[in-house]
Amino acid sequence: MSRPRTSGAADSRCPTCAAPVLTQWVGTVAALRITADLRPLAPDQLAALWEPNRLGWCLYRASAHSPPRLRWLTASHPPACPHPHVIAHRCTAEPDTLF
Repeated sequence: MSRPRTSGAADSRCPTCAAPVLTQWVGTVAALRITADLRPLAPDQLAALWEPNRLGWCLYRASAHSPPRLRWLTASHPPACPHPHVIAHRCTAEPDTLF
């Protein structure tokens, strides 16, 4: 008996600040493990938060019944994309443990 395939995504909360986040592997050859905030951002908000080590992502859904998938925001990404855009999570709270 085979197991069902998982989407590779975990919709959960940050263990430090309890913000809702989505953790997912993005890419196929050299995949990155991304933890992104689930709060959608307007294009100007996304541009203000974008940094070299904090990237923005397109939160794509193939259908209403499929799990959300993170996609790269590249130069070829359509400017009028109907999907929400999110940014990589950065904790603002200090960890409460030493390890």
